[in-house]
Amino acid sequence: MSFLSDDVLESIHNRASDIDARNVFPEQDYADLKESGYFSAFVPKEYGGAGLTLKEIAAEQTRLSKAAPATALGINMHQIIVGLGRYLVRHGNERGELILREAAQGELFGFGISEPANDLVLFGSTTTATPSEKGGYTFTGTKIFTSLAPAWTRLLTFGLDSSGPDGPHSVFAVLTRDGGGFSMKDDWDTLGMRATQSQTTLLEGAYAEESRILTRCEPGPSADPVIFGIFAHFEILLAATYMGIGERAIEVAVEHVKNRRSVKNQAMYSQDPAIRWRLAEAALTMNAVGPQIRELATEVDEDLASPMLAMPRLSAVKNAAAEASLRATEQCVRACGGASYFNRHELSRLYRDVLAGLFQPSDQESLHGAWAQMLLGPIE
Repeated sequence: MSFLSDDVLESIHNRASDIDARNVFPEQDYADLKESGYFSAFVPKEYGGAGLTLKEIAAEQTRLSKAAPATALGINMHQIIVGLGRYLVRHGNERGELILREAAQGELFGFGISEPANDLVLFGSTTTATPSEKGGYTFTGTKIFTSLAPAWTRLLTFGLDSSGPDGPHSVFAVLTRDGGGFSMKDDWDTLGMRATQSQTTLLEGAYAEESRILTRCEPGPSADPVIFGIFAHFEILLAATYMGIGERAIEVAVEHVKNRRSVKNQAMYSQDPAIRWRLAEAALTMNAVGPQIRELATEVDEDLASPMLAMPRLSAVKNAAAEASLRATEQCVRACGGASYFNRHELSRLYRDVLAGLFQPSDQESLHGAWAQMLLGPIE
């Protein structure tokens, strides 16, 4: 049974084109999602949420992405952090309860991990984490692609603490918006995914008290529950979100060709063998994505996945979804012809939105490097 109602999704869909054109944050979308209980849908029932499983929230993300990809990508970052909270609680890190309880209370979690030119992503930071005399840490550095920048009330971030005698450590924390110590640039003028408003965030001594520090661990790939919890939920839920774009592109294209008549052939374009082949190819491309997402979601939810062995597979499912959706959307654009080149056509926006999947981790270079090492061992 679906969580988000068709009426909510229709309202969000109806606003998507205008929000994209104006390059603004979809405040009403998030008001509707909050009222619907979606902020806490992934929170276990014992912490005040609806208790959806990872497989179920992934399915909701696909449905929401079909309505408005950028809104889905934004709230996706919140759901990733809720998933992290669930994973931490299951693995004995009580700090996960902080995330779950605050999500149940309606707090909105943003994702402040990426940094300029830092291809280590989760595995190392250029941000400085400085121990505070009053406990906890202050963070100083630049975060890019900070989803939900205008609206988050909590921000997951991390930095590098090099102060101790035991070497540098990555410090992960949850900041509060009212705690200050940050500023944001109004620089989100992008090709697609415009409604995410993922503005650059400058951490200027932002403080997280000790109770909001999730872990202090060695940099690099790690089985630390914080590292793996973020990684696993990021890749699976990102895959589910991009899957929605490919599926929606096919729906739009099918409707388009059923209602366009060829002057040359005196028949609907849906009867043209070449167009039928293109749309069948798009559907076949998308057909293999859903089972991968559902299988891995079940493995993570039921702790069947060994973290270090699962990371390459998790990277692969995100890559499979993003690349399949890009190829499927391109086939749909080709099938619909010049009409889809106009901004007023939904396929134009879907095509711009789906391109963002090329840039989000794990990218193809990282993916192939991980699989080559898994198959062939490290380069000598």
